[in-house]
Amino acid sequence: MYLPTPHSNDNGDTMKKHLLKLFCLLLPVLFLTGCWQEELPENTGLISPGEELPQEPDPELLLPEFFSLPYAPDQSLDPIDCPDGPQQTVASLICEGLFRLTPDLEAESLLCQSYSYDSERYAYTFTLRPGVLFSDGSPLTARDVRTALERARRSERYQARLAQVSSISAGDGTVTITLSRPNTGFPALLDIPISKESGGVPLGTGPYFLTQDEGGAFLAANSTWWQGHSQPVERIGLTEASGQDAVLYRFSSHEVQLITADLTGTDPAALTGSVSQWEADTTILQYVGLNTAAAPLDNAALRRALGESLNRKHIVSGFLSGHGRAAQFPVSPLSSLYPEELEVRFSADAPVQAISRSGYVPERTLTLLVNSENSFKTAVADYLAESLTAAGVPVETRILPWEEYTAALEAGDFDLYYGEVRLTADWNLSSLLSTGGALNYGGWTDAEADSLLAAYSAAENRTTAMEALCAYLQQQSPILPVCFKSTSVLAQTGVLEDLIPTAAQPFYNLAGCTVHLREK
Repeated sequence: MYLPTPHSNDNGDTMKKHLLKLFCLLLPVLFLTGCWQEELPENTGLISPGEELPQEPDPELLLPEFFSLPYAPDQSLDPIDCPDGPQQTVASLICEGLFRLTPDLEAESLLCQSYSYDSERYAYTFTLRPGVLFSDGSPLTARDVRTALERARRSERYQARLAQVSSISAGDGTVTITLSRPNTGFPALLDIPISKESGGVPLGTGPYFLTQDEGGAFLAANSTWWQGHSQPVERIGLTEASGQDAVLYRFSSHEVQLITADLTGTDPAALTGSVSQWEADTTILQYVGLNTAAAPLDNAALRRALGESLNRKHIVSGFLSGHGRAAQFPVSPLSSLYPEELEVRFSADAPVQAISRSGYVPERTLTLLVNSENSFKTAVADYLAESLTAAGVPVETRILPWEEYTAALEAGDFDLYYGEVRLTADWNLSSLLSTGGALNYGGWTDAEADSLLAAYSAAENRTTAMEALCAYLQQQSPILPVCFKSTSVLAQTGVLEDLIPTAAQPFYNLAGCTVHLREK
């Protein structure tokens, strides 16, 4: 964990502080590569998506005889309520949803063949793909889908996402979902896995099913998979590993060949060995929140100037080790809705110029809150405080434990805060930006923004509506988006080829990837 050093006017102390911060940022990379270099080259060794970590491989460990994933037999594999991590990876190979999200975070039809939307009743009718079977040979029915979605509505994982659902009914090969308010992006929320239970084991329509023999549980290829593609291996072993330490040990010892990891999380993985890495984009937004209810941040000109002062690409590359995408708006740059033409180009002299144009005259030092549990966030917050101070807005960080941090947000006891939120793939921003929104800690109240948020939710042309909303947000700047995080998929080098992962499906392009195994 990164601990802040006291502020000092002495240049030597300042240099030590920067060196300490750089060491903390590079340490996870050094752990990940499994080597220490006395002299760092100009390229610091930060890993690009799909790039192999530099390590001389042991020829005896290049390829395994079997492909295996970590698995906790004492935990649920029901995709509605199973825990994040290895269980979700296994479940993603068993069950499928009406839709799934592409690597560009767009909704793609899966078990849904087509759908229609009644804008007057806020009702969607989804026609199921015919001929789809569960792995036990039973047909997928509308009743199965309704039952699974009703369970999802009551689950901790999906309850908030489906809060707008008023009713779900099953017809002859169709499922009708009625909403309490308009949402033309609702299909993007239906990547919820559809399963049914049989003897406590979840059954799905996916490429594999859970079974066992004398050697224990494993995933077997589903010969009735409706997609008709061949699976890269007929059998995927499931190696017992409960808890992160056990998962990392199994991976490092090559007992399992693939894991997922948040390498900029609160407890990032420290790995050794020869590893290949892919990045999967997420809807997790990191941003600077502003207390718009109090001076001086009740001034839109100052807020806008602060937004122009953020070197977002440097934050992602230098502080998050490239595990994210810089964003000036609260929608992923990968999305077709992102208004790239509205972006303002950052330059070295941009911060001073922007603050000067705003007419701001500092009267006190502002406070930037950040939670202490994540060293990456505290490093970003310290950088932001130093950058804004240099640009003419004195800012100091206030690093608090999570409970104190959230309490301060609820009480409005801050000027700025560094926040993170998992947005939904329909890019509904109401909780974050609407008047009285649950995550609107800055107390921003704006009738025009509320109108634009409602218009976007109901819009037939979502691109145009999002552009109008983002243009207004850019002028008012109630929050300052920084980036969208990515999660990492790590595999034993040489085992997987042409893998394309998403955050929910590490094997998104299962039929297109190749698994290399040692010849027996």
